[in-house]
Amino acid sequence: MTPLQSTMISIIIPTFNRAGYLREAIQSVLEQDYFSENPYPGTYELLIVDDGSSDNTKDVVGSFGKKVNYSFQKNKGVSSARNRGLNLTKGEFVAFLDSDDLWKKQKLTAQMAFMFDHPEAMICCTEEIWIRKGIFVNPRKKHRKYSGWIFDKVLPLCLLSLSSALFRRELFEKIGIFDEKLPVCEDYDLGIRIAQKYKMHFISEPLIVKRGGHIDQLSKKYWGMDRFRVRALEKAICLDLTSQQKQQVKQEMVKKCKILVKGFEKRNKNIEAEKYYSIMNKYGL
Repeated sequence: MTPLQSTMISIIIPTFNRAGYLREAIQSVLEQDYFSENPYPGTYELLIVDDGSSDNTKDVVGSFGKKVNYSFQKNKGVSSARNRGLNLTKGEFVAFLDSDDLWKKQKLTAQMAFMFDHPEAMICCTEEIWIRKGIFVNPRKKHRKYSGWIFDKVLPLCLLSLSSALFRRELFEKIGIFDEKLPVCEDYDLGIRIAQKYKMHFISEPLIVKRGGHIDQLSKKYWGMDRFRVRALEKAICLDLTSQQKQQVKQEMVKKCKILVKGFEKRNKNIEAEKYYSIMNKYGL
């Protein structure tokens, strides 16, 4: 048996009331050519973690039969759903797919080839195709992805696209799992912890489709996303940082706090504004 044949990939799709998107997401996993055209295909498990859906999500998953595993939990948030997926699966490699995103059929073949060629790599990501409200859009320059030691580049905004990433499971044993106290920006927090400890690896071929712009996206639910990024940056200060990295974190924290103060003052929310003034004073340079 070759290494490829003996390797299992755990694929985890967290979902909440997205039955209308979920079928296509599952289908995009099952159609991966890594499972059908690879001469030495590895094994896989596909787990849908239903975070308390009230629509027909269970029926959609059930229509795929034994190809898909299903786990239901009371609504606890996407971080909890992903962590549950990690606890219930056992593959050497782990991939996540948001239930409104899609994989191109070559995604896992390209990433697994990279990971076997680079045994030191803990994570690799791919380029993306963005669709907003059914229309193709070009990512802005600030969303550009990088390879290598990119700690400074993950601080301004999240550059870790979980739907595009493939992880070695041991990475989560080294840096920890998703922070369930963060209702959003949990990927930003994870990206900081990864970039502090490991190189990021980027495949420039667009191998996923990110579908956005719908009203149920978490980024639309929570105003002032920098609130949660500041919390992640306060956590980052406690990591084993170099003096330069610590300085970079503080600079970014002050920058985001200034934006929040301005926003809260505009809304006459002076108590909230004062909170971020205090954080600025604590970490100000």
